[in-house]
Amino acid sequence: MITPAFELTQDPDFLTVKIRVPYAKASEFDIYFEGDDFKFYAKPYFLRLTLPGRIVEDGREKASYNTDEGTFTIQLPKEVPGQYFEGLDMLTSLLAPKKSRSAKPLVEEMDTAASAELSEENEEEFDWEMEQIPYEECTAPLQHPYGFGNLRSGVFQRLQDELSDVIDIKDPDQTPAEERRRKRLAAEAAKFEPDHYLADFFEDEAIKHLLKYKPWWIDAHKKMTALQGESHQEHDSPAFVVFSEEEREQMRKFTNKSYLLDKRSRHHVYLGLIDILLAYCYEIRVNEGEKNVESSWNIRKLSATLCWLESFSSIHDVLVSFGRRVLCYPLYRHFELVTRACSDTVMILQLGKAAVLKCLLNIHKIFMESDPAYILNDLFITDYCIWIQKVKSKKLAALSESLQKTTLSKSHVGLELEELEAAAVLVQEEEKALKAAGTVSKQQLLCSESETSDSEESSSTSSSETEGSDSDEQESSTSEDGEINSSQGVLQEERTAPLIDCNGLRQGTNTSAMEVSDGKSKVSLQSTSPAGKLVEELEMQIHSAMRLSEQPEGLATAGCISQEQEEKPVAEPDRFSEDAPVKGNFLEVSPKPNPFLFLCSTNEDED
Repeated sequence: MITPAFELTQDPDFLTVKIRVPYAKASEFDIYFEGDDFKFYAKPYFLRLTLPGRIVEDGREKASYNTDEGTFTIQLPKEVPGQYFEGLDMLTSLLAPKKSRSAKPLVEEMDTAASAELSEENEEEFDWEMEQIPYEECTAPLQHPYGFGNLRSGVFQRLQDELSDVIDIKDPDQTPAEERRRKRLAAEAAKFEPDHYLADFFEDEAIKHLLKYKPWWIDAHKKMTALQGESHQEHDSPAFVVFSEEEREQMRKFTNKSYLLDKRSRHHVYLGLIDILLAYCYEIRVNEGEKNVESSWNIRKLSATLCWLESFSSIHDVLVSFGRRVLCYPLYRHFELVTRACSDTVMILQLGKAAVLKCLLNIHKIFMESDPAYILNDLFITDYCIWIQKVKSKKLAALSESLQKTTLSKSHVGLELEELEAAAVLVQEEEKALKAAGTVSKQQLLCSESETSDSEESSSTSSSETEGSDSDEQESSTSEDGEINSSQGVLQEERTAPLIDCNGLRQGTNTSAMEVSDGKSKVSLQSTSPAGKLVEELEMQIHSAMRLSEQPEGLATAGCISQEQEEKPVAEPDRFSEDAPVKGNFLEVSPKPNPFLFLCSTNEDED
């Protein structure tokens, strides 16, 4: 027989059951309901439910069939009008549990004939729902259990190769709980990277964007808060949490069963639920509700219950473990994401077990699509999906209240976050101070450069003026030097040639001045320009020049200058005799033209 898809809704007077039976014979169907028992049959579909409240057959019941959708809609009157049936969306718990249908004694002595006759009469009433339990060998008590309610052991001994990528602990069957915790803390401390944490702490643009994301439970919680107290239905919030058809199909596939948990195991189960929900809330927020290939890794890595098979003893321990793992493993490592995941988990628990079940079904689907992580469904998630449907809402309300009162600070995680942040802030302040000092020095340098350039411009202006005046003086001195140099060229020739008078004797060269043509061209011995090298050189040359004497009036004679041959050395002035007689008669000019001769014109020639 096939269990059909179904859903239940209610109003104050009726319970409505909607059953989808495609390709069934609509003309042949049976419906039976009495008390809290409901049965439906339409070949090949069969459905039996154990309802959370009682219904009654009083003539108000209705049934209809939609041929286009292939669905039956059945309305059943409530025995007590206005009664609220809790947990109608917990489909797995509604499926009738296996139980004995006979009230007869289990052992009864009967004769053989009566037994054979009775067996023939009861042959058609054979219980086809009888469970067949396979034979199991007796095993030793669980030494180091794990899984949901610590009900499993020995699983990893058979699946070591498959589970090496799922959990971080090695050989959990031989590792006590205390040693698991110690190894987990050591692994987290070794994995923590201060640089990664500080990078997300200061460059938090992406973190701020993720914190603005609103998952589905935000709007549902707002609606519940706005309508709080108006109806008793808000305690389970069926109006705010809606299951998809895929999620309903998941619940129908689960096998309904009960769990025998002692007080300690129930405590571990509730704390493990918080740990798993925290990891799920982080995953939904950082991926903004979209699943990816890293979703399975994120959930199992951030939950120490799944990754290290941890059994917590308090809510604070759960929060510390989750905070440490968020700051050590995923891509975004920011403490604000930890606190936001805690507030999200509180909202989910306040919405009731329907919201919790919706989250668990999503986790179940994520793990089922991941090759190695599907084993965690068998160890934890499937049992959580079945168990949560039977949990009382007031238990979850108390759990959410306890979680809301528990606080977590950066000092609790034990990773010296506050010290790292303070040191990083100090370094930033020092860098800012150095940068500011560099800016000030740069400005001062620019100011000094501008002042220097201004002074250089003023100095260049004054120097240009000075150069202008100097150039004027230099031009005047140059004109004077030109006249002196013209005489200097002639005197240089005269200095290098000995003077010979008419008697054939050399004349002295200690002359101080020279007069030419009746005194018209006269060169001063001293220059009016500032003393310089050129003037000194000229003065020396003038002192070494010969003195030209004036000739008697009416005689057209000229001083003769005879140049010695080039091969003979030039006569030095000190070689001339100062006592040599100086006579006014000179030798006549040689008739042979000589370019080196300096001819002195007379007054008659000038006339």
